[in-house]
Amino acid sequence: MAQPQKLMLDFVYDHEKNYASKIFMTQPIGNGQVVDYTWAQTMDQSRRMATYLKAQGFAPGSRIAMLTKNCAHFLMAEIAIWMAGYTTVAIFPTETAETVNYVLTHSEASLLFVGKLDTWQHQKPGVPEGLPQIAFPLAPDNHGLPTWDAIVAQQQPMAGNPGRAPRDLALLMYTSGSTGTPKGVMHSFERFSAASAGIASYLQEQVGREVENRVLSYLPLSHIFERSWIEGGALADGRTRIYFAEALDTFLADLQRARPTLFISVPRLWLKFYQGVLSKMPAQKLERLLKIPILGKIVAKKVRTGLGLDHVLMAGSGSAPIPPDLIAWYRRIGLNLMEGYAMTEDCAYSFSSKAGYAEPGYVGVALPGVQAKLSAEGEILIKSPGQLVGYYKRPELDAEVFTEDGYFRTGDLGELNSRKMLKLTGRAKELFKTAKGKYVAPAPIENRINSHPMIELSLVSGVGQPAAYAIVLLAEHIRPKQHEPSVRSEVQRELSALLDQVNGSVADYEQLKMIVVAREPWSIENGCLTPTMKIKRAKIEKMLEPELDRWYGDKQKVLWQ
Repeated sequence: MAQPQKLMLDFVYDHEKNYASKIFMTQPIGNGQVVDYTWAQTMDQSRRMATYLKAQGFAPGSRIAMLTKNCAHFLMAEIAIWMAGYTTVAIFPTETAETVNYVLTHSEASLLFVGKLDTWQHQKPGVPEGLPQIAFPLAPDNHGLPTWDAIVAQQQPMAGNPGRAPRDLALLMYTSGSTGTPKGVMHSFERFSAASAGIASYLQEQVGREVENRVLSYLPLSHIFERSWIEGGALADGRTRIYFAEALDTFLADLQRARPTLFISVPRLWLKFYQGVLSKMPAQKLERLLKIPILGKIVAKKVRTGLGLDHVLMAGSGSAPIPPDLIAWYRRIGLNLMEGYAMTEDCAYSFSSKAGYAEPGYVGVALPGVQAKLSAEGEILIKSPGQLVGYYKRPELDAEVFTEDGYFRTGDLGELNSRKMLKLTGRAKELFKTAKGKYVAPAPIENRINSHPMIELSLVSGVGQPAAYAIVLLAEHIRPKQHEPSVRSEVQRELSALLDQVNGSVADYEQLKMIVVAREPWSIENGCLTPTMKIKRAKIEKMLEPELDRWYGDKQKVLWQ
């Protein structure tokens, strides 16, 4: 008779017993100070908070929300919410009051945990009146809310090992979305647990089963990438130690403290790290040094150490496409960088590179238990152990996104080679037609542009225009000097050559009329990027509309917005 699948709380109770004195989390609390939490201490606090939550008398499965940056109490609260019989709703810590209000109202949240935040005073008006709130230890000052520490001090730990049914909802994940209103993706305990266990097994396979991983948690836990690969993987494995980042300006110190063996990031940050290296040493000189026997290895180790990644056994990139040349560069400096492909709707568990299947330009092969195929139009269709149950209160969407045989329509276009390795070729909804009448897929062209060391981000567009165009955000180390005549002249020359290079590598109907240099950086704050730093294509295109006639009337190959 088959054994029932272990669910997340089963893993957690095992670790509480088997790794009681092992440090599970390290939390910075300011001024270089940290607090360590063993598994026993973590579970003691979670059990006490679970007792309090249960005593509030919320209906089984009630949604309990969290609005916080990453911190140890996020995981403690999540475990407590599950033990008490409820469902977690995590909100991106950078969201506006309007979106905070939408998520809390739409999810019918019964309580909100308020944590470490930069803009709480602006977000606070979005909290529905009368909604109970609890402040984490690192919550903003002057909040006047009941505190986590005061509550757990007054509670007895919840006894026993309360379980959850496989089909109970564990998470309600609201997608950040590059367009439109956030959608609530429902994940049951069996789906989230299966994906997390699969991730833990995959990571052990890549770094060695005897390795006890150290990770730095800094990408938003409210996003599925960090939630599944860092939290989920660690909860399933039990031996992983999670270090939390304190702030942007302490990031390097946080990295040095953690000395991670596993490090995941998004393409924009991998690009920023790379450009940071090149701002200190020209690309040509570095490439020359890396090719010299023995010295090349010393230089590569020095670069990795400077990045704080010298102990990394495996690095990962996900959430958006990464330029193949960038993967190749990291591998030249000795970093085992793997690319993966997944989404909120499959618990970030679908495709990943691995030894023997790690060719730059491909996102690897299907992870164990994942089935994938392409539709007649080339759309990637997936069945994953981590597949969503459905969209909260949106049955009409469920009907749209599943095929008759139960595959999820990803909306992404791809190709599978003879070894079943997947290459992404674009996003169906991002395809646009120029006046030439043929569809252009912007993502592959943007990937070519983003490989250039002067460029941080790009957007390719041109709906109904004579030809496509690209607008680019210059690299961070160039932007402050971009108005200096000598720098401007060099940028003009480099981007002109880049335009020729890109146009020489794409079909005639995909060729770009010009490259435009963006006036202002795109950011989460100005609404041009999602919380995971993907471009909000529709928003940027709308902002640029008034300038298009002038650009297309200009004869220059490189323009300045």
